[in-house]
This record gives sequence, structure tokens and C-alpha cells, in this order.
Amino acid sequence: MRTSSGPRGARRLLVSALVAVLAAGAAATAAPAPAAAAYSTVAGYATTVGGDAADVYHPVTGSPHDPWPVVLLLQGANVDKSHYSGYARKVASYGFVVVVPNHYQVLFGQPGLYATGAQAGWTVTWAQAEHARAGSPLLGALDPGTLLLLGHSFGGAAGLGLATGLCTPPFCTVPTPAPPQLRAAAFYGTNNTNPATGATPPVANTIPVALIQAGADGIGSPANGYATYQAIATPPKLWVSLTGANHYGITDTQNPAGARPDLSPQTLSQALSVETAGRWAAFWLRAQLGDPVGQAWVYGAGDYLDPNVTTQFVN
Repeated sequence: MRTSSGPRGARRLLVSALVAVLAAGAAATAAPAPAAAAYSTVAGYATTVGGDAADVYHPVTGSPHDPWPVVLLLQGANVDKSHYSGYARKVASYGFVVVVPNHYQVLFGQPGLYATGAQAGWTVTWAQAEHARAGSPLLGALDPGTLLLLGHSFGGAAGLGLATGLCTPPFCTVPTPAPPQLRAAAFYGTNNTNPATGATPPVANTIPVALIQAGADGIGSPANGYATYQAIATPPKLWVSLTGANHYGITDTQNPAGARPDLSPQTLSQALSVETAGRWAAFWLRAQLGDPVGQAWVYGAGDYLDPNVTTQFVN
């Protein structure tokens, strides 16, 4: 385990801060334990977002709680939404409503599941309506004024375009401005490196970005992922290297049907890679919303406590 960047002594101070917050008995919705989620039960239901079939995952509680922020997960190329159920449930258990749509479009002359940045605005519109809809499982429970972003592979590249305002085919076909509700993003198996030239252009991000990179990724190379992290212009930013995971470390099974297979074997168990990536994504998003435990975790304590990652950050 190794953490780089940040002020001198930050790791020691942040670990102490995390222990102090937990010892003070902070509310579960504000400060979950380091490796545990705020909610033990997560439910799901089907809906439609911008005309796309979508699955929604949300915490279940009988206790009062602050409105839950909305998280949009942009899928990898030709990875059906159903393959993200474990990852989405893990993130939702930290106090989020996670929306996972299937978005079809034609690219390279072939129809398939390809995410687009326009889904962010559609998700805000859905959240505003769902928050007020009679009969909604989330009636009055959503925070439609806060949108957060997850992305996998192709979906992460589409999300990077949304985070920078740049439209780069094939990840974007029509320029789409990010909605003002968008606050932060965490992407898995994502990089900005040009495959033809090997160059990694600057990432002029307008929101905080975390890159979670599988150490054994045979599709999105760790070297390109790290080059993209270095190219992110504006902090906060976070790099998480997940040892033993490959490109499909966040899906329910390896090499989902229809998607390009990763021939690099994963040595970390599927359940553990999903859990670990989900925890880091959730704490990063919480940190950007001001949660002190999320901040302590991603800015030092998590690297110290999690045996399966190494991290770098600039805060």
C-alpha cells in the first residue's frame, strides 16, 4: 500500500481524523465505518430514463435521512446494465440512488450498447420527476439537485468528455454540456490516450475526477490510465490501482456476453474486486460532497487500511 501527493503528514492526520469521527458516533448516513456501508439493505426497480430502460438501486431504511444524491452509471461498450447490479448495489449502500440505463445507438455501422454524455441531463430530468411522482419508491427521498457520475471503459470515456466539455468521437457524436447538477465523477478502466499516436492530451476537467484502474487490465492499460490521471488538470483528483483486477472487475461476472473479452486473467476474486471498487467510488463521491469520513478515506486512510490498492491524489 502506498499513498502519494497531498500535504506532508496528511495520511497520518487523516487516519486519526477518521478514527475520531467514528469514535464520536457520527450518524450512519453521514459516516459509515471504513469498510462497511451506511445501509445494509439495498432494493432495486426498473424504470425508463430518457427513453432508455434502466435499473435503479437505492438504500432501504425506516429511519429519517437526508435526501439521497443521484448517481448515473455509464456502461461499458455492449455491457448490459444487468451486469452492474453488484457494483451499483455496493455504491448505493453508501447513501446514493444509482441509475444504470441501457443506451442503444449505432456506431461504426453497428447497433449496440454505447453510453453518451446526454444521459446526464436525462437523468436529472428523471430524478426531478421521480422525486415528486406519486407511487414512486423514492417519493421525497431524492436529491435531484445533485448528480454524480460513474463510468466503465467506453462509458468512462463518454463521462470524461462530459467532465471536460469536449466532444470526441466515438464517445461523443453531438456536443452536450454537463448539467449544472453534476458534482463529481469516478471512472473504472478509463483513459484518454489516443490509440493511434499513444499521446495523452490534457484533461481540462470542470469537476473532480477519480480514476480506478485495474492492475491486470488487458483492455484499458494501466500505463494509459495513469497517464490520464497525470493529465487531469484541476484537483481534486484521485488515482486508485486495484491489484489483481482486470477490465471487468466491476461487473458481476468476467467477460460479459456481447462485450469484448479481457484475455488478461483476474486473480482477485470477483466479489472482492466489485466490493473494493464500489467502496472507493462511493467514498470518493461522498468526499466531494463534503463528507469527512469519505475525505479521510480517499485522502490517505483508505490506502493505509485497504490491502488491495495503491493510491495517489491531489487535493
